Amino acid sequence: MKGSLTEESRKRLRNGISSTDPVSGLTHNFYRYPARFSPDFVRSVLLEFSDVGDLVYDPFMGGGTTLVEAASLGRHSIGTDISSLAAFVAKVKTTVLSDAHLLNVESWARITLPMLKVGTDAPREADWIRTGYQRNINSQSTWRIRKLLEVGLSSVDLLDTEAEQHLARCILLKTGQWALDCRTDIPSTDLFRKQAIINAQEMVDAAHGYASIMRRQKHKPRVCCLHRSAIGAEAEKQIQDAGHPALVLTSPPYPGLHVLYHRWQIRGRRETAAPFWIAGTLDGDGASFYTFGDRKQAGLDRYFESVRSAFSSVHAIATKETLVVQMVAFSEPEWQLPRYLETMSQAGFKEQQMSMTAEEPDGRMWRSVPGRKWYASQLGSTGGSREVVLFHRKK
Repeated sequence: MKGSLTEESRKRLRNGISSTDPVSGLTHNFYRYPARFSPDFVRSVLLEFSDVGDLVYDPFMGGGTTLVEAASLGRHSIGTDISSLAAFVAKVKTTVLSDAHLLNVESWARITLPMLKVGTDAPREADWIRTGYQRNINSQSTWRIRKLLEVGLSSVDLLDTEAEQHLARCILLKTGQWALDCRTDIPSTDLFRKQAIINAQEMVDAAHGYASIMRRQKHKPRVCCLHRSAIGAEAEKQIQDAGHPALVLTSPPYPGLHVLYHRWQIRGRRETAAPFWIAGTLDGDGASFYTFGDRKQAGLDRYFESVRSAFSSVHAIATKETLVVQMVAFSEPEWQLPRYLETMSQAGFKEQQMSMTAEEPDGRMWRSVPGRKWYASQLGSTGGSREVVLFHRKK
């Protein structure tokens, strides 16, 4: 763990926290995971509070931004998430593929994607349909996109390895999200094909770049993506074998805010679990499964109990030297932030005030969230439009 901050490192950390640059670089754009970290923020924290060869843990890894950045900087990393979709995306983004494997995916894309047509025979996957994974994508305006996805998925098994197949699925996942999620105008089949081809080339190029960086690392970073809850993670053998993290860097679910981690929204607010079908992973439950409880629950007791349990497990994994850095937003920060800090205290942590990193009266670093729509429990609430960075160590 690094020591006290220099003036230069304070400035770099402030810039990273307040960055509003679009998410880019490495494999970060393989999928637009909801409420994802800014890579600039993650990189600045990693550079200031960890060293090459350290272990970094993200208990709520989401799309794996922490793990990608940690690996690119020579840090070992472990991530956990209760969403199988998150685990899939994080694994694809952190997998190092050989040039030969990437050539196979490139060849698959060159042959398959231009042939995505509604007239092509493709098997209907009865189990996925029966269990609702294609709900709301069979309408007059969306069925063609669903059919093109079926055609593409039917060819994925032609690739030799699981890693190649996962990248191909992720190409279709990214294109499906572009075509369906939060759109009022569904693109034509021709536009879908063109976008799929663009996405494939960009993602293969990004995978080449990430692999090149990883191969140049002196200390070969280990990356582990686990589909499991952070609660009880201290009993996980892979986490026990990895040792104690020098840094815990994460963004937990936000209290009182609606973030749709597990669904796409089709033509308004009709939801579909299609991303799980495309990824080939099973969904877990309703929205509250991913957000620690119903955001409309009075007092959010279930939410705070889940936070206490999760960070009690983090406490069991950490040492006194481990720094916990998290970015959180609140629908009603005036009472939720104090209770959140009390919950962290109950889990065995004490807040650390990082001098000269803050520009706010409360001594903490807050940032505005650019271009993000939040649905709070109270109509008109705007608390969730700002995030705060919290620092903790074991008591």
